[in-house]
Amino acid sequence: MQHLFDLETYSSRLRLIGFIAIAISIVAWWSDLSGAVYVCPYCRTQRTVIGLLGVLLIMPNPRHWILRYIGAVVGFLGAVVASMQHFNGWKKISAGTFEFNERIYIDSFLLSGCALFIITALVCLLYSKEPVKTEETED
Repeated sequence: MQHLFDLETYSSRLRLIGFIAIAISIVAWWSDLSGAVYVCPYCRTQRTVIGLLGVLLIMPNPRHWILRYIGAVVGFLGAVVASMQHFNGWKKISAGTFEFNERIYIDSFLLSGCALFIITALVCLLYSKEPVKTEETED
């Protein structure tokens, strides 16, 4: 039985995680295009990167070196943008001017932190070792 904190639990389900990442990207883009959230170039970059990494994870051989390279480049872009946006919040905290958005679920400080975690996790999964097939895992 696989466990929640075992890397193999996730590295053996790349396609499922890829589809989840694509769904996150689509929902985030829908909220942008529908006007539910404000237009933000940082956010648009992050949601696009999450979707592109999801597409790489559902490819027939997502651990191919070319896809890993593309994923690293795209992921690095997304991580830098998320870090920049998140650091802007830390600058406001240091200056004493930080306030959460009234609608906390669209707060850029929290969302950029989440995006940073998601993007890093997706790139790490691209670079994870392929699980060894055993009789237990084939069931």
